[in-house]
Amino acid sequence: MTVAAVILAAGGGARWNGAGHKLLAEVAGRPLAAHALAAASEAGLDELVVVTGSVDLSSVLPVGATVLHNNRWFDGQATSLRLAVDYAERVGHEAVVVGLADMPGVPSVAWRALADCPSPLAVATFDGLRRPPTRIARLLWPELPTVGDEGGRVLLSEQSSHVVEVACPGNPGDVDIVEDLGSWN
Repeated sequence: MTVAAVILAAGGGARWNGAGHKLLAEVAGRPLAAHALAAASEAGLDELVVVTGSVDLSSVLPVGATVLHNNRWFDGQATSLRLAVDYAERVGHEAVVVGLADMPGVPSVAWRALADCPSPLAVATFDGLRRPPTRIARLLWPELPTVGDEGGRVLLSEQSSHVVEVACPGNPGDVDIVEDLGSWN
């Protein structure tokens, strides 16, 4: 069974109140997105898929990453997730582990733990809180939303009795506004 790591990095960062795009803001000496991309890459899944859209991330992409450009990124996260799972289906992956580019504290071991989980639907927990990344098997891809600003959250609520929680180390905080950088720098 092959499992792809998917980083969603297409959004415009509408809440961002700093200069430039938030995914390129410096966090601990590197662009924000570089942290999530490195962790997903270092997890050693079968493929790293990065969905881009509103900003050029070519300067921070790991070697060998598959880049899918979402021309509809402004229509919400569901369009990026759909682009990724349609690609994963075409190339034959059986599951994806989906995470977000604005979460610099999710380590590679979290990505690997979710990839290794046999459940069709699994979510990382950090100190008991459910946060991305989320493992979604092929059999659930048709149930993902196709429009709007939700992704795997929909399945987590609709399939709540089938979700496996995977305890992970790390910090699941995300960066939405300039003030969020303070906890990382």
